[in-house]
Amino acid sequence: MTTEQSPFMSALQRAMPLTRLLDCGMDYADATALHARTMAGEPWDTAAEALADAQFARASRAAEAGHLVTAAGAQASGIAGLLFAQMAFNDDVPRKRQLYARLREAARRLASWSEQKIERVELPFSGAHLIGWLVRPPAHAVRGTVIVFGGQSGWGFAYWPIARELAARGIATLLAEGPGQGETRLEQGIYVDVDLDAAYRRFVDHVAGDPSLGPVGIWGNSVGGLWAASTAASDSRIAACCVNGALAAPTLLPFRTFVEQAAAMLGNKDPEAISANFARMRFDAQRQRIDCPLLVLHGGADPLIRMEDQQPFLDAATSSEARLEIWPDGEHTIYNHSAERTSLVCDWFVERLTQRA
Repeated sequence: MTTEQSPFMSALQRAMPLTRLLDCGMDYADATALHARTMAGEPWDTAAEALADAQFARASRAAEAGHLVTAAGAQASGIAGLLFAQMAFNDDVPRKRQLYARLREAARRLASWSEQKIERVELPFSGAHLIGWLVRPPAHAVRGTVIVFGGQSGWGFAYWPIARELAARGIATLLAEGPGQGETRLEQGIYVDVDLDAAYRRFVDHVAGDPSLGPVGIWGNSVGGLWAASTAASDSRIAACCVNGALAAPTLLPFRTFVEQAAAMLGNKDPEAISANFARMRFDAQRQRIDCPLLVLHGGADPLIRMEDQQPFLDAATSSEARLEIWPDGEHTIYNHSAERTSLVCDWFVERLTQRA
């Protein structure tokens, strides 16, 4: 006997396919269990949180036995579970805030076990704070630092697997939660109606102001790619920029999830207000120029982003080191080729930041 799938649950499973769950660090067994349990009728958030709790319990047992590598791995898997648990809610309801608060505390515990050095970052801005997590390589001098932005629903520790790969290459990562994202929105009340260039410069200030962190790169995923490109165009301190699956001219796409997430980022459900703010964020290749090396990633099977949506970033590039990589069957932000994608981009940043240094 099969359980009839609700439209809401079907939408969650489409928004969070197995490839995305794995890309953001969820354990394979947990990812398949999450889809199986929710297909059987269990609420998405409670199933994902239960899987996270099991990983946290495993992490605590390993830490008590002195196995800190195992503890850190299980803790990171649990954090991924909470990350996807809170994605069940587009609006900033109490349950979403509670899950994200748990994620924050779980990240603090990971910092005490992880081989990588993890520091919480709070940057004053607009009467509140922009939040991020700085991840340093464990054993050697930092060769440079990459600021990583997410999009409308995945931020911060969604990119822990990327931070780990960069750290293995001697590169630090600032997992940024910009306006409209993560704690910056949920707890600090900073939305995307602020001066976005000024906000993202604060993350650049933090990295550039610390000589031990080396040259600054920037990597934006989904709508975060738009902000990465705009930051690179406005700040000469950026030594290299990667744009992964972004709209140069964002608009309200005809998907309920996209509309609700855009409203939450702005703190305003008025479609006209959302469209006006998108127009304000638009990247203009005639006016904005990207002088640093640029890498643009595109997935041929991306249901949200067409190649022409990303072409303005390439049109704005003045460097001979502007490069386009296409995966013909690539999903949004190349979820389904995550290992190859991450290795390619990390190696590219190593080469560019080393040259800048």
